[in-house]
Amino acid sequence: MSTPIKVLVVGATGRTGMSVAPFFNTDKGKAVTALTRESSLGKPENQKLKDRGVQVVAADLLGPKERLVDVLTGIDIVISATFWRNLFDQIPLAEAAKEAGVKRFVPCSFMTPSPRGAMRMYDWKDDILAAIQRVYLPWTSIDVGWWSEQVVPSIPSGRTQKYQSPYFEKIPGDGTMPVALTALADIGNYVAKIIVDPRTLNKKVFAYTDVHTYHEVHDLMERLSGEKTARSYVPASEVKQKIDEAEETLSKDPKNDAALMQLFFFQYQNNLGIRGDNTPAKAKIFGYLDFKELYPDVKGETVSELFQKILNGQDKDSLYYLWK
Repeated sequence: MSTPIKVLVVGATGRTGMSVAPFFNTDKGKAVTALTRESSLGKPENQKLKDRGVQVVAADLLGPKERLVDVLTGIDIVISATFWRNLFDQIPLAEAAKEAGVKRFVPCSFMTPSPRGAMRMYDWKDDILAAIQRVYLPWTSIDVGWWSEQVVPSIPSGRTQKYQSPYFEKIPGDGTMPVALTALADIGNYVAKIIVDPRTLNKKVFAYTDVHTYHEVHDLMERLSGEKTARSYVPASEVKQKIDEAEETLSKDPKNDAALMQLFFFQYQNNLGIRGDNTPAKAKIFGYLDFKELYPDVKGETVSELFQKILNGQDKDSLYYLWK
């Protein structure tokens, strides 16, 4: 019997991490460990991981390098799904991973594809990838498009209300731009395929399930529910204005958290509905491999299937919902 691949997940208690870590533990070819801070060991989220058979170990990413090297020794693959405010903590983690002999490092990306200069969040993540490359650590970067859970339309009966994103209820642009979508629950399965594939080593991969315009998403909900959806828009002019406002504020006050959140929010809107960067065709221009071309037989949950579960009243936690 072959030795299982040893995978360590950072940020395993977040929504992306919760899709990844427990999934690997059900895969007989992989043994998964979750890394957490010492102060977080007793938190309920880590206990849930333990209950699902995930080993949880403690180390501080900004603590002694020797401790990180010790934890990482014997690990084949590191996957980071860390919180965005801790993104740059991945740099000492990568340096320790190189010293420990880790064979592949998957930095925290898991967002929409973008070129440099169009999204600050993407630029930060690309800076981290550059730091990984500088120490010659083998890597794979994975983006997953937009979460299908964030395009659930409103209908008069209120059946979709508790499943709707409180932040992205409006359609960016005019609703005609294609958007690549992935259900949160599928990320673990997609990642599991990608990280053991020699074709993806030192490559960027774009994993997604569906591609729909916002209008198509609303049409789909109308067909399934028999109700008319509410369609409201954020025009391109407003998106540009909000981005410019945020950038001007940050140029004077780089630590202004409200301005940073505004910048992130509207740069995502720009990416999705105005520039249209979140598509397989654009991702290829940016240098990504296409998941569907790599694994044509792998199927995920379609937007139609997700919407039907929502209309049937399925429990939100079982759908990996980020918001309560």
